[in-house]
This record gives sequence, structure tokens and C-alpha cells, in this order.
Amino acid sequence: MPTRILPAGADPDAVRSLTTLLSQLPDAEPQPPVTDSTELLDTLARLAAESVEELPEVVVVHERIGPVPALELIREVALRFPAAGVVLVTSDASPGLFAAAMDSGARGLVGLPLTYEELAGRVQAVAQWSAGVRRHLGHGSETPAGPGGTVVTVSGAKGGVGATLTAVQLALAAQASGRATALVDLDLQSGDIASYLDVQFRRSVADLAAITDISPRVLADAVFRHDTGLALLLAPAEGERGEEVTERAARQLVGALRARYEAVVVDCGAQLSGAGAAAVETADTALLVTTPDVIAVRAAKRTVRMWDRLQIRKAEETTVVVNRHTRGTEIQPALVQRITGTALARTAVPAAYKELQGVVDAGRLHELDGRSTVKQALWALAAELGLAKAGEQPSHRGTGRAAAGFRRRKE
Repeated sequence: MPTRILPAGADPDAVRSLTTLLSQLPDAEPQPPVTDSTELLDTLARLAAESVEELPEVVVVHERIGPVPALELIREVALRFPAAGVVLVTSDASPGLFAAAMDSGARGLVGLPLTYEELAGRVQAVAQWSAGVRRHLGHGSETPAGPGGTVVTVSGAKGGVGATLTAVQLALAAQASGRATALVDLDLQSGDIASYLDVQFRRSVADLAAITDISPRVLADAVFRHDTGLALLLAPAEGERGEEVTERAARQLVGALRARYEAVVVDCGAQLSGAGAAAVETADTALLVTTPDVIAVRAAKRTVRMWDRLQIRKAEETTVVVNRHTRGTEIQPALVQRITGTALARTAVPAAYKELQGVVDAGRLHELDGRSTVKQALWALAAELGLAKAGEQPSHRGTGRAAAGFRRRKE
């Protein structure tokens, strides 16, 4: 999550230079600067009145501020707003001033002229201190309030069987049915949800990996709100960052999302990671998508056995979804069920790639026509899983915000 930093100083040139340097710090979010002590205290009081969580993590006070002298101002901020850490910027970095600043309640001191390394190190340390204080005070460790939603994971027996397509359409169906829905990409190295939904994003699931307590505000900062209303938490653009998302981080993340959203759909991809295993283990429903061919069904069987050996999920607690089904294929869903020993979704998804090609190539999967047999099957699957209302079908107009509704099936 970004570190909010509030600069304060009376010298416009000095404050401008300070703000420019702060904006270069990683994950820093400088706030509009304040020019005197009165404005600083009023600003902090207004934010604190809303919530302690609204206070900036770091306040940077330049020595040239008035009318209250810098050390007196720091003492006032430390007493009234203990969850905000204060850094003093001064040309006098002597041991005597350092001791006086610490006695006044400052959490750090940075000498002039400013250097990137010194400022970055001090701001990061103070931000971590501020986060610890907020947890101690009971702000920042709160569990997001919410209805306690349903978590469905979607895994692929192997690559290319349609797990991401399935996850996206299940989430769209749940959202269109009136449920607050989050769609999570835990295919950490090669996740494609952003490409399927034509999304440009900055934050990803990796940005939450190192956070001990995921508050509602932290979660909101990381989530991308799609035009359809879906809350997207996407895989990192740099695949190597997927290693940052540990099993512990995934458990915490799924718990936070479950508490805040009515439906949580997680795309786990086809490669098992610690994060994906944690999601599958804690899910209410774990789907395993396969196609009706020998290679994919064998892969599904291997996956089910591996989950069982690792005590992630028992075979009978896993639901297989057959994608690209045709009546003429030798491998029918009932045979897949016997081979894998799993439960079987009643809904099989037909083989009709021509319906998908246009929206997939355009990255507009959410605009798939409601008359598509693939979409109708996946939305029927959503109803079967309890994510959407039974007996209803998607609108012919797709699932954009203006058309995010259902049309009742004709009797």
C-alpha cells in the first residue's frame, strides 16, 4: 500500500524541492503541502476526525515553519496524533538537535541538503513504525466488515483448458446477479485476467503480500474497479514478483476478500503454487477445468491425486468442469468423473470457440454476446454453484455496466 506523506514548511522553494524528492520514493504518495503550523494541525485534526486510518503515515516538517517553532510543533503533533510519525528536516544535524527532536517526539531527522538515500531510509522506517502503532491502537488490524462471502477457486488440469475464461464468466455472472464480487488472479506468473478484460493496472496481489493486516482501506487501494462493477485483484505484471505471494499471504488475502465481498472467484491457473494451494484448500468450492481429451483428463487425474497427497483437497471435494464438450467425443463427462473420482458439475461447456474469438482477441471478454452458448453454459454453472440466480440467463447485450442484468429463460 502507498505511504502517505504530508510535507510542511514555510519556504516555497524548500517545500517544492522536498515534495519532488518525496514523489520519487517507491510507493510514496505525497499529500498537498501545508505552509504553516496552524494549517498542519487543522489538516491533521480534520483527517483524524474521520478516522485514524485517514491520517498520513509520515509528516515531514521543514525547520522553516511558523508561527509555532518546529520543535514545539512536533511535540504538539506527537501528543495529539500519535499514529503519525514526524520527520524533521534541518540544516543542523548536530547530536544536540537530534536529541532535542527525539525528546519532542520526532521519529527521525534528515539533514540538509537532502539526499534521496537518507530521505528514503528515514521515511520508510517511520512508515513502518506508524503501521506498528496503528496495529497496537487497534487501527489497521481490523477485519474488513462484510457479509462473509462464497469463495470459488478455478484451476486448470493443464494450460489452455479454459480456466481463466471460466473464472471471468463466473465472476461476471455473480456480479450481474447483484452480488458484490471480487475476481482474483492467483496465476501469479502468467495470469491473463487483465488481458481478457482490457485492463491497465498499477497495483497487484503482490503489493499485499508483505502486509500483515489487510484493512478495508488497504484492500481498496489494491483493487481495480472494472466497468462491469467487478473488483479485480490482478497478478503482477512482472512474473518474478509472484514469489512474494506466500501461502500465508494468500490465506490472509482470501480471508479479507471473503469478509468484504459476497462472492470471490479465484483463478489459480494450472501450475500449483503455495498461494494457489492455500486458496484451493480454503475455498467453499474448488473447480478443476478439463477438456474431454486423453491428455487433459490424465492431467486432471494427476492434479486430483496431488491435491490429495498434499492434503490440499480430497477428490470427492473437488468439482470437475468439462469444457469444449461435444456429444460426439469419446470421452464424456461421466467418464471423466469415474477416472478422476471427483464430483462433476452438471453443466458442461460446449465447444464453440468461434463465439469467443472476437472478444478474446479484443480483450473484451465481458462483452461476449448473451446468445453465446459458451456464456449461457458458464452462467448456468454459476447458478449451479450458487453464485447467481437459478433459472436466469445473461442479457443478449453482454455484461457491460448498462447491460449487467439477467433475462429470464422463457418457459
